[in-house]
Amino acid sequence: MPTLPWRERTHMSRTRVLSLSLCLSLSASAWAVKPSFDCAQVRSGSTEALVCAKAELSKLDHQLARVYAAALKKAGKQHPPVLKAEQRGWIKGRNDCWKSTDQVQCVRDSYQLRIAELQARYRLLTPIASVSYACDGNPANALVATFFNTNPASLIAERGDEVSFMVQQRSASGARYQGRNESLWEHQGEATVVWGYHAPEMSCQPQH
Repeated sequence: MPTLPWRERTHMSRTRVLSLSLCLSLSASAWAVKPSFDCAQVRSGSTEALVCAKAELSKLDHQLARVYAAALKKAGKQHPPVLKAEQRGWIKGRNDCWKSTDQVQCVRDSYQLRIAELQARYRLLTPIASVSYACDGNPANALVATFFNTNPASLIAERGDEVSFMVQQRSASGARYQGRNESLWEHQGEATVVWGYHAPEMSCQPQH
C-alpha cells in the first residue's frame, strides 16, 4: 500500500479529529436539550412536540422540572395537592399556545412566568427586598410587597389573607408590576396599587 505524503496524512488526521469532535458535540447537545418528558410519546403537532424540537424550550422545561420538584419539597405536607392541581392547570394553559400567532414566544413566556412564580411563592430564591405600604390612611388596606430577582422580575404582595403574584412590566417611569387582577406601580417614592378587578386605585406610602 503506497504511503501518503505527510501533508495529506496530516490533513486526513485533522479531518477525522474535526469530524469526531463535531459528532461528540452534536451528541452532547442532543443529550443536553432533551426535555423532562419522553418525546417519543408526544403527539405530532402538539405543544410538547414543539418543546422537543426547540432546544431553548427543552432547557426551560428541564429548569421548570427542577424548580417544581423544589417547590413540592418546600410545600411539604401543607399544599402539595394544591400545587399539583395548579401545575396541571398550567400544563393545560401551556398546551393552548397552539392557538397563538407566535407559538414559540407563547410557550417561552409560559415557562418563564411559571418558573418565576414558583421561585417567588415558595421562596426558592432569597428576596431582594420587602416593603410595607400604608394605603389611603386605612389600616385595612395595608400590604407587604416582597421582591424577587426572578426572570422576569417579580413580587409577592400580601394584603390581609390575600396574596398576589405580580410580574414587572415595561414602564416609562418607575417600576410597574402586574398580577391577575392586581397591580403595583412604584413611582417617586410612592406606590399606586389596584387590588381586585376594576377596583379603585389606592395611594400607598412605604413604611420605614
